[in-house]
Amino acid sequence: MDELQKTNLAEQVLAAARRCVANSYAGAAFAYATGSLMRGEGTAFSDIDLVVVFPSLERAWRESFTHEGFPVEAFIHDEETLAHYLHVDAEGGCPIMVNMVATGRIVGADTGRAGIIQAKAAAVLAAGPKPLAGASYDMLRYQVTDLADDLRGKRPPEETAAIAAQLYQKLADLILLGRGAWAGRGKWAPRLMRELDAELAAEFDVAFSLAAQGDGGRFLALADRVLASHGGRHFDGFRLEAPLEARRVE
Repeated sequence: MDELQKTNLAEQVLAAARRCVANSYAGAAFAYATGSLMRGEGTAFSDIDLVVVFPSLERAWRESFTHEGFPVEAFIHDEETLAHYLHVDAEGGCPIMVNMVATGRIVGADTGRAGIIQAKAAAVLAAGPKPLAGASYDMLRYQVTDLADDLRGKRPPEETAAIAAQLYQKLADLILLGRGAWAGRGKWAPRLMRELDAELAAEFDVAFSLAAQGDGGRFLALADRVLASHGGRHFDGFRLEAPLEARRVE
């Protein structure tokens, strides 16, 4: 697809998003339309992502539907609920909602307020995640250690593939967050690793592909190397306390 086709597709999608917001969300102050279709990079199965903001709501929600032939995933908020989820994203190191707001096209009447929130989201993205530390860091190191240890023994190929599938996201998170980059879910994890370190991303892809076929040696070696850069395996001394309210009296 050339640049003109991408631009035309993005404008078609934006027009559909405007009509969707006007028809389905009367009373909304503004919305952000985003996603791969807006970038002219979508497939036949790609959707329009909408973050719709009302002046006030009892609670936020999300919903999915089809509008003018386009699948739509809509996230419905007021400013307070949106601020909550933007904060949760930033604290968790995986800025899904932050990215949608920061990169979306503004739709609706209150473009001034929408622009202020968008600028704040863009600033959060640019600042990067907070440094890995504390309980969440210990947990991530432990999870990678535990799954890597599961790869050490001789196992049937299907078990190796299942372990590697679990390890993929945890190891990607440790690589990305450990080097001060945002983490990503699903297709975003390999994209962000390529942006961070193309050589390492290629190594990761090959090692994971082999593990998915039952040969976990290279994926295990990569996990061990990443763990070594974070002080080594994290097993002895790991402790996770349950919340005080985690009890039930029958």
